[in-house]
Amino acid sequence: MSMSLSVTLGAANISWQLVWQIIFSKIPGLNLFNQASWSASTETIVWDIRLPRVLLGAVVGAALALAGAIYQGVLRNPLADPFILGVSSGASFGAALVFVFGWQVFWLGQFTLPAVAFLFGFLSLLIVYFLSRVNNKVRLETIILAGVVVQSFVGACLSLVLALSNEQLQTIVFWMMGSLALTDWSYNQIIFPIILSISVISTFFIKELNMLGLGEEAAHHSGVSVQRTRFILLILASIITGAAVSVSGAIGFVGLVVPHIIRLMFGADYRVVLPLSIIGGAIFLVGADAFARTILAPREIPLGVVTAFLGAPFFGYLLRRAKRGYF
Repeated sequence: MSMSLSVTLGAANISWQLVWQIIFSKIPGLNLFNQASWSASTETIVWDIRLPRVLLGAVVGAALALAGAIYQGVLRNPLADPFILGVSSGASFGAALVFVFGWQVFWLGQFTLPAVAFLFGFLSLLIVYFLSRVNNKVRLETIILAGVVVQSFVGACLSLVLALSNEQLQTIVFWMMGSLALTDWSYNQIIFPIILSISVISTFFIKELNMLGLGEEAAHHSGVSVQRTRFILLILASIITGAAVSVSGAIGFVGLVVPHIIRLMFGADYRVVLPLSIIGGAIFLVGADAFARTILAPREIPLGVVTAFLGAPFFGYLLRRAKRGYF
């Protein structure tokens, strides 16, 4: 519902009937309308700008919410979000380098930006995991502290790059605050298979996530390989986080708020939390993006600002009204 409504909204005044006529005309077997009834520019706005943006917003929102749910379960920290281990900072640093130095890998072309951002985000995770290993074991306290250390260091590197940038500064800052403005169909084709496959794989670890929520000792006595399971889940969550950040920038609050809302409303069973977090994240981000690009049209508000404005008050309200534990 939110996606169908969002695709009809925008700075250009296009009726919802015409929007859906254009969309149906592109679907094989549903070409029931005369394409001469609308201009080429109108078709470009709907099919090449709005629709891929809405779809990417849904995919990114689902990815961030899923990653947040996994991080909170694995780290047993209700304040954990997809950016707690420095993946977002690393991806932002990589993207800033591309913007400032104009890096262009010839065989990647326009995908250089998301590819470099994803690579730097994943390298940040590997550094965090290496720093947190003590006697071949990873403890919750050390991995969170290692994430803070890496975030601080990469954040300093990012600040240096921003200080050295000139005309690219505004572009970098806007991207860092989250935006889907650079979206096209090719970005969807890259990120969708990654996030879909990780989402499917994560469902095979629902039992382990429920056991980890009871504590490491209880999980171990229940037959869960705690270290192995934790490593796999952290890798999965970080892959989808890096993939999402690489195409949309750092959009905060989605991975923190949506899983919390699901737990408050439906309980902490991951058989419910994971699928509903995916759906809720998609709905939340699509709605936030529609608000960001229409409230001050034709000017656009950074998406990360909107998610914080929308998510924080509602999250606070739910926490105040909660009458039972949920973690």
